[in-house]
Amino acid sequence: GPDPTTQDLQQPSKETMSNGSFVQSEILLPGAPGTPLERIITLANATTVELSCKLDTNSRLKSPQVTWKRGNETISHTSKTENSWSIRLAVVDNSKMGNYSCILKGEEEISGVFHLQVPNVEARGKFVITYERDAAVLLCKSGSTPMAWTWYMIHGSKQIVINASLQADKYLIDRVSANVTHLRILKITKEDAGVYFCEATFELGKAKLDIELKVLSIMAPLKPFIAVVAEVVVLLTTIILYELYSKRKEK
Repeated sequence: GPDPTTQDLQQPSKETMSNGSFVQSEILLPGAPGTPLERIITLANATTVELSCKLDTNSRLKSPQVTWKRGNETISHTSKTENSWSIRLAVVDNSKMGNYSCILKGEEEISGVFHLQVPNVEARGKFVITYERDAAVLLCKSGSTPMAWTWYMIHGSKQIVINASLQADKYLIDRVSANVTHLRILKITKEDAGVYFCEATFELGKAKLDIELKVLSIMAPLKPFIAVVAEVVVLLTTIILYELYSKRKEK
C-alpha cells in the first residue's frame, strides 16, 4: 500500500490498504502535549501490520518511557530506534482489530492512536421517501469488495433477514457490482415503513448501515391543493352569507 509516513495528522485520516500483504503506518508525534494524533487504517483481508510512533527530533521530550496498549491492555513493542517505537501484528481475524495506542511519558505526556477497522458502508442518504403503491430502492456501497452482502429489516425489536428468493413478489436484491448492492421494495404499503440495514461481510469483520424508509399516502401531494381549495370555499361561503345577510337587513 501507499507509504503514509510523511503525513503529520491532526485529525483522523483513512488509509485503505486491504489488498496488500503488508501494511506499514507511522504517526509523527509533536513535542507538545494535547489531543492524541490519530490514524484510521482500513483493512478488509488478513494481513501483517506494522505500527510506528516516531518522536519529532525537535521535541523537548527526551528519553521518554514508552507504553503500547491495545484498548486498555498493555502490550510490548517489537522494535525501537533512537526516536521510533514499533509493533508488528499478524491480523488474521477480527480479534486483532481495534485501537492501538502509543504513550510517551517524560516531563509531559504525548500519544498517538491507530484505529484498525473494516471498510465503512455508505449510502445515498439516511432516509428514503416514497409513496404507497410505488417502489423504493435502497442502495449501499463500500470502498472495498465484501465477501457477501445481507439486507435486514427491523420488526419491533427483531432483525429479520430479507430473503428475496422466498419473497420475489416483494423484494429484489441486485448486486450491481462487487461493492454495490440494491434492495428494491415493490408494491409499497404503510407497513413497509421503518428501518432497514445492509451488512457487508469481510474476512476481518462486518460493517453495517441503517437506512430509514418513510412511506407517504398517495394523497400527500394533494394535501396543499386541498387546503387551498378549502380556504377558497370558506372565503366564498363567508362572502355569500354576508351578501345574503346585507340584503335581508336592507329589506
